[in-house]
Amino acid sequence: MSQSSFLIIGKHAVIEALKNPKRKILKIFLTEESKKIIHRESPNKNLLKDIKIFYKTKKELDNFCRNEDIQHQGFVAEIEQLAQKELKEFIKNNKNLTIACLDNVNDPRNIGSIIRSAASFDIDGIIVKDRHFPEKSKLMYKSASGCMEHINIFKVSNINSTLKYLRDNNFWVYGFDGKGKEDFSKINWKGNNIILFGSEGFGIKKHTEKYADFIVKIVINKKVESLNISNTASIVFHHIKSKKTS
Repeated sequence: MSQSSFLIIGKHAVIEALKNPKRKILKIFLTEESKKIIHRESPNKNLLKDIKIFYKTKKELDNFCRNEDIQHQGFVAEIEQLAQKELKEFIKNNKNLTIACLDNVNDPRNIGSIIRSAASFDIDGIIVKDRHFPEKSKLMYKSASGCMEHINIFKVSNINSTLKYLRDNNFWVYGFDGKGKEDFSKINWKGNNIILFGSEGFGIKKHTEKYADFIVKIVINKKVESLNISNTASIVFHHIKSKKTS
């Protein structure tokens, strides 16, 4: 395996990568049954054309995810990264954007779930700090369930300077925190908006919070301390999509 390539695991992650013409796939490892599933998923197009295929038993594929809490489902692929998306170019050419920003969110399962929700509810992209983004994580790709192929990921070196730049370019920044005073569902969500989420354990860093125009919250049962970040993101993304399309 080359230094730039990495493995992804799971039915949806692998099949969606095969469907993406921009994704370079170097090798694929399948069982005979998973090959049939791929052909059933796309009967009118040979997704395996020009791909190096290695047929393995399920037990042999287990070796690709040994000591990791992941089910391969008969699908493993060696892939390369997609071309890097440039945030500044993207916002120049698009309007009425909703972009999520992850401040110190580190857990690959949570990040994958957020990516899945963002793609499901037409969020325009996700900003991540390049040093904290587990870009080659099998668990993240598996949790994203193929949605890594359908979302813009913007890797930046500094979250704070990025938020400042976006505020200077007609974006409102909404930080989500349980201590926020305003109910996020009361906002109209028109125009360009950044949805800022903090880390799983500590929330938005104090210095980063200074770059938020508003600190808002999801109103939940007072007996419940908080929601998991991926659940929070899913609720927020769904609500914003319904507001923008109503």
